[in-house]
Amino acid sequence: MTQVQDLAAVSCAQPFSLLGWQPNLVNGEQKGWLVRCFLPKAEQVEVLDLTTGKSLGVCRPDPAVAGVFTLRLPRKRKTTPYQLLVTRGKHQYRCIDPYQFQDEAYHAVHFVHSQPQNLYRQLGAQLIQLDVGKHQLHATRFAVYAPNASSVSLIGDMNDWDGRCHPMQKTDCGHWVLVMPDSAAGVRYKFEIKDSQGHLLPHKADPVGFLADQYPSHASQVYDHSRYQWQDQAWQQREAELMYRSAMSVYELHLGSWRRKENNEPLSYLELKEQLIPYLLDMGYTHIELLPVMEHPFDGSWGYQPLGLFAPSSRFGSPDDFKALVDACHQAGIGVILDWVPAHFPDDGHGLARFDGTALYEYEDPRRGWHPDWNSCIYDFGKDTVRHFLVASALYWLEHFHIDGLRVDAVASMLYWDYSRKAGEWVPNVDGGNHNYEAISLLQWLNTEVYRHFPKAITIAEESTSFAGVSKPVDQGGLGFGFKWNMGWMNDSLRYISKDPAYRKFHHNDLTFAMVYHYNENFVLSLSHDEVVHGKGSLLHKMPGDEWQQAANLRAYIAYMFAHPGKKLHFMGMEFAQAAEWSHQRSLDWHLLDYDKHRGVQQLFRDLNLSYRRCPPLYQLDYEQQGFGWLDHDDAAHSVLSFYRQDASAARIYVVSNFTPVPRNQYRLGVAAAGDYEVILNTDSSYYWGSNYHVGAALLAENLPHQNQPASLSLDLPPLSTLYIRCRN
Repeated sequence: MTQVQDLAAVSCAQPFSLLGWQPNLVNGEQKGWLVRCFLPKAEQVEVLDLTTGKSLGVCRPDPAVAGVFTLRLPRKRKTTPYQLLVTRGKHQYRCIDPYQFQDEAYHAVHFVHSQPQNLYRQLGAQLIQLDVGKHQLHATRFAVYAPNASSVSLIGDMNDWDGRCHPMQKTDCGHWVLVMPDSAAGVRYKFEIKDSQGHLLPHKADPVGFLADQYPSHASQVYDHSRYQWQDQAWQQREAELMYRSAMSVYELHLGSWRRKENNEPLSYLELKEQLIPYLLDMGYTHIELLPVMEHPFDGSWGYQPLGLFAPSSRFGSPDDFKALVDACHQAGIGVILDWVPAHFPDDGHGLARFDGTALYEYEDPRRGWHPDWNSCIYDFGKDTVRHFLVASALYWLEHFHIDGLRVDAVASMLYWDYSRKAGEWVPNVDGGNHNYEAISLLQWLNTEVYRHFPKAITIAEESTSFAGVSKPVDQGGLGFGFKWNMGWMNDSLRYISKDPAYRKFHHNDLTFAMVYHYNENFVLSLSHDEVVHGKGSLLHKMPGDEWQQAANLRAYIAYMFAHPGKKLHFMGMEFAQAAEWSHQRSLDWHLLDYDKHRGVQQLFRDLNLSYRRCPPLYQLDYEQQGFGWLDHDDAAHSVLSFYRQDASAARIYVVSNFTPVPRNQYRLGVAAAGDYEVILNTDSSYYWGSNYHVGAALLAENLPHQNQPASLSLDLPPLSTLYIRCRN
């Protein structure tokens, strides 16, 4: 089979050697030039000078290969830009032949791997300008990495999805490139790939696509990132905060089910901008954390099975619409954190799995490349191309969408070869152990790059084991994350609070143990979506007792959480005591706010957020030992805890929690100095649907040492309550 016949067979890997301007060889000697084009559906092709419109001649069809047309110009001394006048039946149209732009196509991959950002700046579909004589043409440069493919064609709106029309050129580094003139934003496309044996693979979406269609096409779309005009300059120019010493109260939400329209359709990005941000401001949150917005084929994965690591989901609107949501958050003073998933990806046919017929993105061995928990593929963290791909994705969201932080999902599953595997189902590392050195190295590089290029950003690890140094700097041997979710605190405290109060005295250690290891990491206390799904019930219904006790337990527990060292995160709906378990297919039960109980819980969350942000003792020294002190951690018999939080100026907030439905009268609390004290928050207040049990008319501390403090005061502890107390002086 000749090279020209390869065109018709859709098996040509070097179309630039056949199409466009080619030397006109006569007996091995060049005499002028020729233009060759491949238009399978054309009947006649005429070549026109692109600048003057003058005809250069009519092409002759190749008698052996239908669709191949050649115009020989033996007297032409140099090449010039041209266009084609194509006749199909009764119709004529003009097009600019992409195969005359070889240099512009190769430019796409000159420096792809010199730094991760080049991957999303050069690969995928990049809108460019072509200099053509005195004119400039709008064009799109397409580039995709598929080193083991025998051929790759660009298919899409530009060619009626016909893989014969636009074969791409393979480069020495395994990328396939082509420049398409007059291909603008909004054009849909995919790649038609044949493996090394010439077998046709499922049509593949662009791994670096910036926008994608929903089911059933899953096609990528050309997108112009330059159109959106950001208005968050004040936010971007703010002084860099030391987040460890700042208030951080995070509202985690799933965009598709926070609130829905009457027809049960989810809100769009723009509708969320109008409805969500006023709510966040009213409630006093500092940040939102979004379950993955990266494009994913299956709604039921909640975004945790992503395939478009460079595309916000088109379920809710365009990338510009998502930028508008982030922009509005910033203008309102709210930070935006995204869940980001480098731990696994689904094996849908249009995605990354066996992308060029080989395990290009995943580990080849299923003992390393297949995740038994999620029935999905695992990235090969040892390949440089995969490492660049993942780090590029992280930087892309920070650069193009002004994201303030990334919460990295399922870090534990990346760190251990034997994660969720039985003996014989995993392969040890070179030292015979279970640590995945490749993943560890990747995470360290990821955090180094994020903090180097975006020093105001943060990274947060969801890591459920005792792996050392998750939030310690890389140069100190850590993974380099800014923060780590405290899964231990979450599990222990939920186990405690779900107990009947009569038995809590036997589990007192569940509440106090977290302070034993608290200073090992920069912890975030998280009550996430994972705690209210798969039969676990809502946070409200984890609480024991009757209706009043359930609400009282919830209020006391949440106030204890806000006072405990560590940044705060809870999932949407918890703030108004959502009763039903969360479902991604419907809205939160906002109608519950018609009832006093739920309005009371919501008011408590509002007041907790405001008190937390206004009181530096509650956040400023979260990770420094002088910021916390036990007053009494040993009163298991009464299920009472007391401690203080302190800021850099030694100002204190005193916290007392009574986790029984029995009032504790004349409870003596140790304080730093004599004087007048006041309760600044009481979860048993009638404002929160509490019993309004009398705490005491005046809290006057006297010089009576107690709980290792030089002074103390006496108060009555309401049932199932948490109190915040401070000195009036």
